[in-house]
Amino acid sequence: MIAVGLMSGTSLDGIDAALVEIRPRGDGYAIDLLDFVTQPFAPDLADALPAALPPSPGTIAQLATLHREVGMALARAAGAVARERRVDFVASHGQSIWHDGGRHISLQIGDAFPIREALRTTVCYDFRTADTAAGGCGAPLVPYFDAVMLADADEERVALNLGGIANFSALPRGLRRGADGAFDVLAYDSGPGNMLIDALVRRRTDGAQKFDRDGALAARGRVDAALLEAMLSEPYFTSPSPKSTGRELFGAQFLERYDLDGLSLEDAAATVTALTAASVADAIRGAGLQRPRVLVSGGGARNPTLMGMLGQRLAGSCVESTQTMGIDPDAKEAIAFALLGYETLRGRVSNVPRATGARRAVCLGAVAPHDWARLMVRIEAECAA
Repeated sequence: MIAVGLMSGTSLDGIDAALVEIRPRGDGYAIDLLDFVTQPFAPDLADALPAALPPSPGTIAQLATLHREVGMALARAAGAVARERRVDFVASHGQSIWHDGGRHISLQIGDAFPIREALRTTVCYDFRTADTAAGGCGAPLVPYFDAVMLADADEERVALNLGGIANFSALPRGLRRGADGAFDVLAYDSGPGNMLIDALVRRRTDGAQKFDRDGALAARGRVDAALLEAMLSEPYFTSPSPKSTGRELFGAQFLERYDLDGLSLEDAAATVTALTAASVADAIRGAGLQRPRVLVSGGGARNPTLMGMLGQRLAGSCVESTQTMGIDPDAKEAIAFALLGYETLRGRVSNVPRATGARRAVCLGAVAPHDWARLMVRIEAECAA
């Protein structure tokens, strides 16, 4: 089955589109990445999205317009990675516009039907709502992919994604599905990933720089230990799982609570980078695994300063990019949603109740069908084979 997975994360830097071939293998899958592109948002859309997100109040008109515009952007990204190749289905996460896991509310925009119209194929979307309806946070969802594709019979592992928000999956050796088809995996959002680093750099450079490329600013700075300790006192870090978070807590407004302006840009970048490293390391140590292999994806995997800080705080663990496993760290989440889309089409459960807090395992996603009967026959034949 040839599929496109689409992911637009909390960093608001564009859309990741992965073209993959998915083949059922026993109870799991073999997945090959055929092509991958990241399409930045057009300037107007890139400006409009932050203006509608917290702490801005936004309006219904803004939301409706962005829903369509993001949908069109998703369609363009899917077309760009597919080119002229035939695609069996698309799986789109959409763009999170509001997330309150504690109240079981998670809203993603990005109209699926422009994608269906552009590619003339079935589209799976709205992956979080089934989990929130079952009493979950609606996030994280990638732990299912981690369990299927990264767990190992003989090695304890942690799958860590350093996107705008950092989240991880603790994968004990010999992980298996339960009777309900779900995996028993501890996974949650540990706190900020790159979001606060990006916000700091944008603010202090008046937008001339949008992120700390290669962690160069932080590498030249010194961590302010007192400020780091103050930021780590945020109650979210010690609240029990399951839990999830987002821009509502760790947006630019979080930085305004602390006197970072008294530091040089380099020292401030080092301190905020250390906040990500410390909160992630604390969460991983609390997972109970013994010196696990930590496999990192997301933009943070390409920040050597952040990776180095993590390695220091997780002494005894190997901290490395998912590239060592043959999984492009930039493409991982887009690939993961392609897999979740396949499970939607098969009607199989794909949330991780221990991670989201849902009452039960459920099949995720809604479907905008195209040539539905033919697609179902193909999936049935492929799975039987």
